Amino acid sequence: MRQTSTSERDYQRIEEAMRFVASNYKSQPDLAEIADSVHLSEAHFQRLFKRWAGVSPKQFLQYLTLDHARQCLRSDMSVIDAALDSGLSAPARLNELFVRLESVTPAEYKQKGRGLVVDYGFHDTAFGLCLIGVTDRGLSGLEFCTPNDKESALAGMINRLPAASYHNNPQRTQELCDQIFDGGRAAVPKSGSGLSVLVKGTPFQIKVWEALLRIPVGGRTSYKQLAESVGSPGASRAVGSAVGKNPVAVLIPCHRVIREDGMLGGYHWGLERKLALLGSESVNRFKAETACEERVVL
Repeated sequence: MRQTSTSERDYQRIEEAMRFVASNYKSQPDLAEIADSVHLSEAHFQRLFKRWAGVSPKQFLQYLTLDHARQCLRSDMSVIDAALDSGLSAPARLNELFVRLESVTPAEYKQKGRGLVVDYGFHDTAFGLCLIGVTDRGLSGLEFCTPNDKESALAGMINRLPAASYHNNPQRTQELCDQIFDGGRAAVPKSGSGLSVLVKGTPFQIKVWEALLRIPVGGRTSYKQLAESVGSPGASRAVGSAVGKNPVAVLIPCHRVIREDGMLGGYHWGLERKLALLGSESVNRFKAETACEERVVL
């Protein structure tokens, strides 16, 4: 029987704790209640949660309360956002990744990736185990999985470009993991000099994925708003399907799309992981906005 690793057990506990907070935040549970929900002491749980989520349980709870109040669907730029975009926050500004999306050519699409070489590797991150694939033209896949479904995750990656050559090269993909997740432990993706992603999709899917790249860190949009942004109002279902087929988690931020009523909606890699991504981004955005306000006051 396969032994569960300490890293895997820790992530499962944090995922369970986030689920508890998300279900009970209106009653404002204290640290003792949250820690008890995963059968850990308060001190141990506090350290574990902050190491994995990048924020304390209290900060995460505060985010959920604040996010509910704001309803997460602001369409107009706030004064603070304008200040951030003007560079007033300087070092407090959020670290945003510049991601350039490149699609395979029609010929490559038809040939199903023949001639492409994909290096891949599995890595631990703050949001669980992930599989990363990279070609000479950019990152071709990033998806979350569990140690039990590694083969399934790899098969899904291969299925997108079945004629490409695949090589297990975790040394190469570790460099990308470090750039994206800051050594696998950061709460939000780390800023870099820019990353290219190479994806295979229909013209409509590519258009939707490009629109996802325009959602700022800590931002939200609804499926309806996303459909309108790609010139297809009324096509929310088709947009939702394209979002669900996004092959590059985090960098193409499909986790920032929620339902119009403010509920999370679906997520290919699990709602708890979507909540963790949104929570971490928003807490860090809130910190940056607060720092910006303090600088303006000073």
